[in-house]
Amino acid sequence: MTSELSASVPTGTAADLRVAVVVITHDRRDELLLALSRLRALPEQPHVVVVDNGSADGTADAVRAQHPWVELIASPENLGAVGRNVGVARLDTPYVAFCDDDTWWEPGSLRTAADVLDAHPRLAVVTARILVEPGGTDDPIVAELRDSPVVGAPWLPGPALGSFLAGASVLRREAFEEVGGFSERLWLGGEEELMAGDLAAAGWELCYLPQLTVHHQASAARDPHKRRADGIRNTLWTTWLRRPARPALRRTVDLLRTVPRDRVTARGLVQAVRGLPWVLRERRVLPPHAEARFAALEDAQRTSSARRYVS
Repeated sequence: MTSELSASVPTGTAADLRVAVVVITHDRRDELLLALSRLRALPEQPHVVVVDNGSADGTADAVRAQHPWVELIASPENLGAVGRNVGVARLDTPYVAFCDDDTWWEPGSLRTAADVLDAHPRLAVVTARILVEPGGTDDPIVAELRDSPVVGAPWLPGPALGSFLAGASVLRREAFEEVGGFSERLWLGGEEELMAGDLAAAGWELCYLPQLTVHHQASAARDPHKRRADGIRNTLWTTWLRRPARPALRRTVDLLRTVPRDRVTARGLVQAVRGLPWVLRERRVLPPHAEARFAALEDAQRTSSARRYVS
């Protein structure tokens, strides 16, 4: 598979009006502009909404100048994952693909996703195979998606999932809106897990679909320490917001055993403790069928090399 999408775009393909794309970005102007060029070249010709999360590098002006076809929302502040909520609110398509500014969709994947979602009305999320660029090798998480131990409905077109990766997934807009989108409290970093639990509780299914492909060339413009601290905080918050006491305690102990013992971890733990009053106030334990999905993932989370909190 080529990483240059424009080289493989078929000619004469009709636009697919079923699926739109939402991209969130922050201070990655050049990477975003390249990502938008790749989206523009897709045969599905999706409507694209870009939510610029308070960039200070001229991102919004560059998008207006170079990609006037894009619907741009220039937020004065960094909304994190909630920027996706803002983008989805602008759409009326039945399906929405999320795309990060350092990822891009393989031609044809969005149409395939829409076909699968059309055929399975209780399927809320399809997550793609992720290829790491340059090189086009499978991301380490792919094996875990492919071999997911989660038990889902027998009609699923791929392995059932307990959670998903937003930047590599296509969602049913109805389901996304039903559960309220991404949590403002979690902001960014593992924010998908809480939504996945709520989707399962509401009777929706999630699955891995290897026929879909997303390419990911990780940006160097990131703060890995903040990402780790926020990820630790959000994992603990999600665990205590939704899981029964005994599994929540077990997950907490497992997490504390595996995270580095340093200031970054300490910052994440302090943030988690400070949010405890909110967590206890908002705690709503998942029904058994949804909790079973999280329980099925415990061994994988404990041994995974792709889910380590390191920076």
